[in-house]
Amino acid sequence: MSTKDNNNASEPKKKPWVKPSITPLRSGFLNKSGAARHMIWRDNIDGVPVSKLLEDFKSPLFVVSEHTLRQNSKRLRKAFSTRYPDIMFGWSYKTNYLSAVCNVLHQEGDLAEVVSQFEYEKARGLGVPGNCILFNGPNKTRAILERAVNEGAHIHIDHLDELYLLEDVAKNLGKVVDVAIRLNFDTGYTEQWSRFGFNVESGHAIDAAWRIAASDNLNLVGLHAHIGTFIMEPLAYKAQVKIMNNFMNEVETKTGCVIKYIDIGGGFASMNSLQGIYLPPEQVVPSIEQYAEAICDTLLELTHERETRECRRPTLILETGRAVVDDAEVLITSVVANKHLPDGRRAVVLDAGVNHLFTAFWYNHDVVPTRHLSGRPEETVLYGPLCMNIDVMRNSVMLPPVNVGDTLIFSPVGAYNNTQWLQFIEYRPNVVMVQENGKVSLIREAENLEIVTQQERLPEHLKNPYPKGTPRNFLTTPK
Repeated sequence: MSTKDNNNASEPKKKPWVKPSITPLRSGFLNKSGAARHMIWRDNIDGVPVSKLLEDFKSPLFVVSEHTLRQNSKRLRKAFSTRYPDIMFGWSYKTNYLSAVCNVLHQEGDLAEVVSQFEYEKARGLGVPGNCILFNGPNKTRAILERAVNEGAHIHIDHLDELYLLEDVAKNLGKVVDVAIRLNFDTGYTEQWSRFGFNVESGHAIDAAWRIAASDNLNLVGLHAHIGTFIMEPLAYKAQVKIMNNFMNEVETKTGCVIKYIDIGGGFASMNSLQGIYLPPEQVVPSIEQYAEAICDTLLELTHERETRECRRPTLILETGRAVVDDAEVLITSVVANKHLPDGRRAVVLDAGVNHLFTAFWYNHDVVPTRHLSGRPEETVLYGPLCMNIDVMRNSVMLPPVNVGDTLIFSPVGAYNNTQWLQFIEYRPNVVMVQENGKVSLIREAENLEIVTQQERLPEHLKNPYPKGTPRNFLTTPK
């Protein structure tokens, strides 16, 4: 073979010429830039088109899924009832006290767990009997305690002043009241919520138990503790159960009281993404079954001797809120404007702000468009409409370009938004529920000026804003 042949053999073959073309970058598909996470879109809630929801109820709009709410409740109930023989569930009103949400969960068998006079009256107004209410919280007035005692509510004492007040109420009513005391202690896994209840390590809790045991009008039958919120370590609950079981044994031995139930509160995490945690919730949030296993297996083991002594195991009560309702609700919001920030990032202004979505302060909520978007995803800041620099719905999210009028869905948003939202600058919007039969019901009507101002009272001398005549327009030239 000649040198010329060798040189030709080493040259690469030329590819055939192809006419150049421009192909739109379609979000959701693989391309030379890879596939971004936010290429997903969602155009319906339980089969109801988002466009139809917004046509009927306007933007922004909260949407609750009755089906998801019931399924979450059933899953929680199954996880615990298959692992422990005596379980009760209390729906945490402070998590979401929309009437429709509460009564869905009451229909599933939940008690009402309330922490104030307002929540107590809310539960009674929904038809919940007094004996189906767990009454927690540090601020119980004489009037509401009298009502709760007369209606048979389960009162959990938070501090000594409440103990003395309740004892006096019971004495005046001529009743002996079954009560529980709230405990606080160090599990070694969570920050100690020492502002609530009686501390175990200091001896305050056993002193309170002694005080109740000596009362003619109070009878200690329960122990309650809530060790924190958004707890992602099931071992924390295992430690909680051990401490409460040991205290139960101490109380029964020293005072002669018989503890009928242990209420471990709530705190289970939902599939939301906490700010500062960089792994996705699917990788760090335990399942309901993992929580149940840690709690029930521990309590079964520790209370085994009670059965051998023909002594009844305590009823286990849970007050789960967030893990039941969070992913059962979404917020639909519309794009108002596009901007570019000085640092080059894209910014989008929405018609819903942190006054509606209070949990935006500590969650990076999942955000998806409601239609198929084209264009390269970019880092985007999502702002609400408030004239406040803190009105940031997401500090950073990868999104393709969006137009004015496009809509986005924030989720999960069912926990603590419809209870902590604010009437600030903008009206609070409609809330609807998609029922299991596909029908959509308005469950909270949007505010208007009349609703917002109906509690105000204007003194007579202030009813005329300009008693000396309308001020001159500052833009007009004086004569």
